Amino acid sequence: MEHTYQYAWIIPFIPLPVTILIGLGLLIFPKVTKSIRRIWAFNSVLLLSIAMVFSASISIYQINRSFIYQYLWSWLIHNDFSLEFGYLIDPLTSILSLLITTVGILVLIYSDNYMYHDQGYLRFFAYLSFFNSSMLGLVTSSNLIQIYIFWELVGMSSYLLIGFWFTRPIAASACQKAFVTNRIGDFGLLLGIIGFYWITGSVEFRYLFKITDNLIQTNGVNPLFTTLCASLLFLGAVAKSAQFPLHVWLPDAMEGPTPISALIHAATMVAAGIFLVARLTPLFISIPYIMNIISFIGVLTLLLGATLALAQRDIKRSLAYSTMSQLGYMMLALGIGSYRAALFHLITHAYSKALLFLGSGSIIHSMEPVVGYSPEKSQNLFLMGGLQKYVPITRIAFLVGTFSLCGIPPFACFWSKDEILNDSWLYSSSFAILACFTAGLTGFYMFRVYLLTFDGYLRVNFQDYSSSKKNYFSSISLWGKKKYNDVHKSFFSSPINNRISFFSHKLFKIHNRLDRILDFNNYVRKRDTLIYPYESDNLMLFPLSILVLFTLFVGLLGIPFSQEDILSKWLTPLTDVFYQNFEHSLNNDEFLQNAIFSLSITLFGLIIAYIFYGSAYSFFKILYFINFFVTSCSKKVFLNKITNWIYNWSYNRGYIDLFYMRIFTFSIRRLTELTDFFDKYIIDGITNGVGVASFFIGEGIKYIGGGRISSYLFFYFSYVSLFLIIRFFGD
Repeated sequence: MEHTYQYAWIIPFIPLPVTILIGLGLLIFPKVTKSIRRIWAFNSVLLLSIAMVFSASISIYQINRSFIYQYLWSWLIHNDFSLEFGYLIDPLTSILSLLITTVGILVLIYSDNYMYHDQGYLRFFAYLSFFNSSMLGLVTSSNLIQIYIFWELVGMSSYLLIGFWFTRPIAASACQKAFVTNRIGDFGLLLGIIGFYWITGSVEFRYLFKITDNLIQTNGVNPLFTTLCASLLFLGAVAKSAQFPLHVWLPDAMEGPTPISALIHAATMVAAGIFLVARLTPLFISIPYIMNIISFIGVLTLLLGATLALAQRDIKRSLAYSTMSQLGYMMLALGIGSYRAALFHLITHAYSKALLFLGSGSIIHSMEPVVGYSPEKSQNLFLMGGLQKYVPITRIAFLVGTFSLCGIPPFACFWSKDEILNDSWLYSSSFAILACFTAGLTGFYMFRVYLLTFDGYLRVNFQDYSSSKKNYFSSISLWGKKKYNDVHKSFFSSPINNRISFFSHKLFKIHNRLDRILDFNNYVRKRDTLIYPYESDNLMLFPLSILVLFTLFVGLLGIPFSQEDILSKWLTPLTDVFYQNFEHSLNNDEFLQNAIFSLSITLFGLIIAYIFYGSAYSFFKILYFINFFVTSCSKKVFLNKITNWIYNWSYNRGYIDLFYMRIFTFSIRRLTELTDFFDKYIIDGITNGVGVASFFIGEGIKYIGGGRISSYLFFYFSYVSLFLIIRFFGD
C-alpha cells in the first residue's frame, strides 16, 4: 500500500495518453484513426478504470488506517522564493477522485452509443479524457498555485465540451458565456492567491493555515485585508459551482451533448468549487465573517435555483437549476461548519444527478426520431408524455433519481440532505426554514418533470396527427393557454378554471372524450404510419443500472444512526486535525423529527405537482372537491397577479440574465461604440486631417514659385520685415 501512495502522482496522468494519441492520430493519420475509433473509446474506459482502481485502493486504506500522505518536490528556487509541486492524498482527495473516476467511466460507456453517429466522436473522447485528467490533477494538488493551474485546465476543457457543437450559434454563445462568467471568478481566485502569498509568504496549505491563524490571533495582519483576500478566493468557487450571482452560465451549458451535462453537473466541474471551499475551510474558519458569507450565498442559491426550476420547459435546464439548488445546500453546509454533511451530500447528489442526466439523455435519444433532431423539440417537456409505455427501464431509473433528489427515504440524498437540514436548525432557524421550504419546491419541480415526461399520453404525436385543430397537449400545463407558445397568465388562469368546472359538472360527458384523448393508440389507429419513441440500447442502459444501484445504496456510507459509520471513519484525519471544535453533534431523535418534518414538506410538493400535472383519470374526485376553491381564487385579482409574477419570474430566469444583458453587455457595447467613434473620427481624424492639410498647402504653394531667386528674396525679406514690425509694436 505504501507503493500505491508513492505512485499516486500518476493518477491525473493516466487518462491523458488517449487525448494525446487521438490528437496526433487525427493530425497525422486521420483515416486510420477514424477507422478504429471504437478502440479509442475502449482505451479511454480502460485507462480511467485503472485510475479508479488506484483511487479505490487509496480510499479503502484511508478508511482503515486514517492516513494523510503528501509528497513535494521543488520546481522553482530563487533566493528566498521556493515553489514546490506535489500531490496530497487525504480523505477529501480520495472522495473526489473516486467520484470523478466512477462517474467518468459510466459517462464514457454511455457516450460510446450516444455519440456513435456524431462526426466529432473521436474529438469528444479526447475532450472527455482531458477533462478527467484535469479534474484528477485539481483534487490531488498540494498548493494554491497548482490548484489554479488545473483550475484553468478544467475551465478550458469545459469550454470545449460545452461548445462541442460549435457550428450551432446557441452552443457557441453558451460556451462563450461560461468562459466569460468563469473568468470573473478565476480572476478573483488569482488575486486571492496573490494576497495570501503576500500575507504569509507561502501557498502550501499546511503553512498557509497555520501562519494565517497565528497572524490573526496576534493581530499581525489587517483583518479587513484578510477578509477581502478570502472573499476573492471564495469568488472562484462561486463561479465554478454556479452560485449566485455567477450562476447564469449553468443552464446555457446544457447546449453541449447530454453526457457532458452529466459529467459537468454531477461530480466533476461544478464540484470543483465545493472542493475548493472544503479544502480551504480551515483557513476560512479563522477569518471573520467569511463563513457567514458562504452560508448566506449558499442559502440564497438553493432557494433561487429551486424557484427558477419551477417553470422550465427544457428537461435539461430543469435539472441544471436543480443542480444549482443542491450545490447551494452543500455551500450552506460548509458555511455553517457541517463539513461531513456537505461532503456526504456531494457524494449522494453526484450519483443521483448523474442518473437523472443520463436518464434525460436516454429520453432525448428516444424522442429525436419522433420530433426531429432539434434540441428545442427533443428536450421540450411539453412535447413528451406517456413515455412509460415506450421506455420502461429509463422510466424506472429516472423515478429512482427523482425520489432520491427529492429526499424520499431510503434513497441516497434523503440521508445527506436531512443531515444538512438538521445542522441548519442548530445554526440558524431562518436558514433552516428556507432550506426546508426549498425541499418542498424540489419535490414539486422534480415530480413535475417526471409527470410531464412519463405520465399521460404522447402529446407530440397527438398534436401532429389529430384532426382537431385544438391544442390538447397544453391543457396539462398549470399555466396553460390554448397556444403552447403563449405567455401563461397565472396558476389559476381561466382555462384551468373552466376545465376544472367542466370536469366537476359534466363527468358523464367527458368520459368518452377522455377515452379518445388518453387512449391515443386507438384514436390514431386509422392514421398512416406513426413514429414512436423506443428504449435506448443496452450500452446506454448499463450505466443507468449501475447508477441506480449507487443511488440506492451509497447512502449507507453515512447513515447518522451510528457514530462509527464509514464516512465518519473516512473523514477522521481531517475532522481530528481541523474540525474537532466545529462539527455539530447529531442527535438521532432530533434527526428523526426534522426528517419527518422535511419529508412532509417534500410529499406536499409531490402531491401538488401530481394534482396539476398528473393523469386526469386519477384525480376526478380531487378536481371536484377543489373546484370551488380554485373558482374562488381565480376571481381574486391580487392572487392572479401574484401567481402570474411567480411564473414569469421562474420562466424568465429571475430576470437576472436580462439585467446582466442591459447593465453589462449593452453598456460595454455602448462604450465600445463610443471608443470606436473617438478612435475613428477624433484620433484618426486629426492624423488624417494633418496629412490632407499638408497635401493641399503643398499643392497651393508649389504654384506660387516662379523659379526666380530675386522673387524668393523679395518674399523672404517682406515676411521678415512684417514679423519684426509686429514684434516691435507688439512689445
